[in-house]
Amino acid sequence: MISCTQCNASLERENINRQELMPCPFCNSLLQVDIFPAMFRAIPAGKSGEVLLEKSEASCFYHPQKKATIVCSLCGRFLCDLCDVDLNEKHLCPSCLEKGRTKRKIISLEDQRTCYDRIALLIAIVPMLGFWLTILTAPIVVFITIRHWKSPGSIVRKTKIRFIVAFIIASLQIAGWTFFFTSLFV
Repeated sequence: MISCTQCNASLERENINRQELMPCPFCNSLLQVDIFPAMFRAIPAGKSGEVLLEKSEASCFYHPQKKATIVCSLCGRFLCDLCDVDLNEKHLCPSCLEKGRTKRKIISLEDQRTCYDRIALLIAIVPMLGFWLTILTAPIVVFITIRHWKSPGSIVRKTKIRFIVAFIIASLQIAGWTFFFTSLFV
């Protein structure tokens, strides 16, 4: 339950998710409480698995005392309701789920991502410490920026500012090297 920050009294539902400040009914301190609507949803009860009644019934691979209700979509093992993991309209056992996560076969379980915008920015800036390296890295940065412009970025951030900054720095480096080499031969 949600409580007042001053007096710890429980707040009623009508005082939550209001646009204006509301006084606490007990201590009259002004509060604004914004929470997700899911806070008030009932949590669905999980299935515990039925106990095996007869020897002729199929049992769960992981729990031999539980009745099998479904088959794993990948390996074919019998699973009880407790072991069944429903993912992307497939029923998976815990072992297949772990193998799919570690071998990165299940795309919806993505837990890390290559951030090409960070790579491009680092390749553009770090070689400037050793200026002569930029003759090699500036074209690489331009290639990475153009090639991975539409690749998914960071899981959290959705801006392209790193790509833009890396592209500008690399373009200036290429222009500088072009000016340097043309001034040598002219």
